[in-house]
Amino acid sequence: MRRIGVIGAGQMGAGIAHTVASSGIEVLLTDRDLSIAEKAKDGIAKRLNRLVSKEKMTSEDAQSALSRITPIDDYAPMTDAELIVEAATENEEIKKAIFEQACAVLADEAVLASNTSSISITRMAAATPVPERFIGLHFFNPVPVMKLIELIPGLATSDDTVTRTRSFAESLSKEVVLSEDEPGFVVNRILLPMINEAVFVLGQGTANVADIDKGCHLGLNHPMGPLQLADFIGLDTCLEIMHVIFESTGDSKYRPAPLLTKYVDAGWLGKKTGKGFYDYSEEEAQPTR
Repeated sequence: MRRIGVIGAGQMGAGIAHTVASSGIEVLLTDRDLSIAEKAKDGIAKRLNRLVSKEKMTSEDAQSALSRITPIDDYAPMTDAELIVEAATENEEIKKAIFEQACAVLADEAVLASNTSSISITRMAAATPVPERFIGLHFFNPVPVMKLIELIPGLATSDDTVTRTRSFAESLSKEVVLSEDEPGFVVNRILLPMINEAVFVLGQGTANVADIDKGCHLGLNHPMGPLQLADFIGLDTCLEIMHVIFESTGDSKYRPAPLLTKYVDAGWLGKKTGKGFYDYSEEEAQPTR
C-alpha cells in the first residue's frame, strides 16, 4: 500500500501511524481536532528521536518516517487512501459515527478497518454500506514494539479484503493471527478475564497488588503482573472490553469486577492518568493498595 488513513490520534492511533510510516507508507492522521493530530505527531517525533539516540534507527530514517505522517482536520484527503483504520475509543456508537463519515470518502476499492479489541465486526460492518470491505485489524499496545496483529473478518467480509489486509499487516513486519468474530476475539477473550479475576482477588482481600503481580510474574513466567498490565492498557479500556464480553455472551463469569468499576469511576485509569493499581507520580511506581 502507498497511503492509509488513521482516524483517532490517541495512544493506539499514534502508534499505528508511527509503525506504518516507519514501514515506508504515507499516513493521513486525524482526530476530532487538528491540534490533537499535530500533538500526536510531535509525540511520534520524540519517540523516533529516542530510537536515534539509542542507535536503533538512523536520523535520516527517523526524519523520513516522520515526513510520511500528515495531520489533517477532516476526512476529505483520505479519498485516495487504500485503507482507512479507525482507532477511536472502545465505544460502538462513536465508532459507527466515524464509519458513516469515513464511508463518504472511502475509495471504491479501499478497505475500512476497525482497531476494536472486542466489538462485533459483523455488527459494525452491517452499519456501513461496504460490509464486504470492512474488517477488524487489532493492533496491540505499544504498536511499534508488539509483533502481533489480530485479523477479524465479519460475516460479510470478502476473501479479497482478508487477503489484502493480511498482506498489509505482514508488510509492517508483524505476525498475524486470524480470529472468528467472537466477543474479545482470541487474545482479549483470554487476557481480560484473567485481569478481571486478578481485580476480584484484590477486591476480596486475598492478596495485595504487589503480591498478585509478583505471583503471576514469577509463578506464570509472565513479563509483568496482570494489574500492572491493566494499568498499561488503561482501566477504562479493560472495563469496556469486559462489558462487551459479558453483554455479548450473557455468561456471569465475565461480570466486571466491582473494584475495576470503582477505579474507573474515580478516574484512576492507570499509567495514562498517573494512577491506577499503581501510583506513577514517583520515579518508581508504587502500589496503591
